[in-house]
Amino acid sequence: MTTPDRTPLPCDLVITARAAFLLDDAGTIVSDVGVAIAGDRIAAIGPRAEIEAAWEPARRLGSARHLLMPGLVNTHNHTPLMIVRGMVEDLSFAPAYTPGIPQGDALSFEEAHALARLGVYELLRFGSTTIVDFYRHPEALARAAEEAGLRAFVGGRVMDADNAALARGEWRADASRGRATLAEAMDVVERRRAPGSLVTPILGPHAPDTCSPDLLREVAGIAAAKDLILHTHLHQSPMEVDVVLARDGMRPVELMEEVGLLGPRLVAGHCIHMTDGDIARFGRSGSHVAHVPVGNAAHGSVAPILAHEAAGAGITLATDTKSGDMFEAMRMALAATRIRGGGFVKSAADVLAWATRGGAAALGLAEEIGQIAVGRKADLLLLDASAPNLAPLVDGPGLLVHSASGAVVDTVVVDGRVLVEGGRPTLFDGDEVIATAEAVARSLWRRHGHAPRIA
Repeated sequence: MTTPDRTPLPCDLVITARAAFLLDDAGTIVSDVGVAIAGDRIAAIGPRAEIEAAWEPARRLGSARHLLMPGLVNTHNHTPLMIVRGMVEDLSFAPAYTPGIPQGDALSFEEAHALARLGVYELLRFGSTTIVDFYRHPEALARAAEEAGLRAFVGGRVMDADNAALARGEWRADASRGRATLAEAMDVVERRRAPGSLVTPILGPHAPDTCSPDLLREVAGIAAAKDLILHTHLHQSPMEVDVVLARDGMRPVELMEEVGLLGPRLVAGHCIHMTDGDIARFGRSGSHVAHVPVGNAAHGSVAPILAHEAAGAGITLATDTKSGDMFEAMRMALAATRIRGGGFVKSAADVLAWATRGGAAALGLAEEIGQIAVGRKADLLLLDASAPNLAPLVDGPGLLVHSASGAVVDTVVVDGRVLVEGGRPTLFDGDEVIATAEAVARSLWRRHGHAPRIA
């Protein structure tokens, strides 16, 4: 820190706030705070007056009506599936298994891109600065993330099963589909492996029931050879468990271990329908759970997340498409632990850690994002503390989890760049993104026999 009689140091940005939640091990909260940002990293943190005296920024953000916190890490999404929001929640547990839904193979590249832009916009606007996103047309997802400026881990949805048959509980191989989806995924891996890029390619085998054991082994081999993060659905439904048991004579997590997919590189969505033995096997491997408490609750499921954590699994949080609000996910994650009989062993601070540091660790970024500290990436949120649901402000973490929502996110900074200011995106026209995606969605639903009821 410079002394007051020295010339202020130049930096790109100084952010001030009524308080900052650093989310470090000590749970530090700094009142009347200033943060200096140089390039893509945090250069200094301290009392506002000292930071303003010591640093001369190109621009300033924040005020006494703002709260500062790290950006949220959202570890399981399919952004083009925004098309099903409000349409399928009362039909089935997952659109991929529901006939007649315009998704996946029904989307062109351009349609997937238009819908992904809407999905990314919502995630960013509600405070997700790092996301995991996998689906068909992964290059469309990558472009949407790149255009918005957030940090994204993107992969193609790899599978070789006939989904229509799976919806009836039958497994049928479709080798041509496996080759096509793997080729699409590998194209993004080769195209997007650029040092310093905010878009990182991953491999995404869809699920143990939608992938043959041979395809899963092939994906595991590629991921090991190229040191890629793996993303999948695992134990998300009783149907998945039944199909894999009937086909392979083992439970899904056993199959994942047998083919070489379990381990610290794996982030698995849901992990709900597991026995104690399944949970122990998964935890021993050092794999990570992408906990989706809101989506799971919507179809009557609650993941055994405390048992997963006790067994050694890493815990992360995600919204999984139908809502991009990680504050809602944090609140439901805490409620879910209590619904399953966990009592009050977990607090707001714990689920804040799942939504930030847990995701950072799962994605290999434990020393880069997930908390506010000198030298870390400048991935930050300013919340509007004048919002009525952020008052009275007495402590902080409890208010963020139990009362905040994505609507109070005022400013989003990723890699030192301001992407949302005053609730509006800075790199694209949010109104155009919404209008384009809605036109695409209405057209797709019409093609699938559903005439929109709202003009």
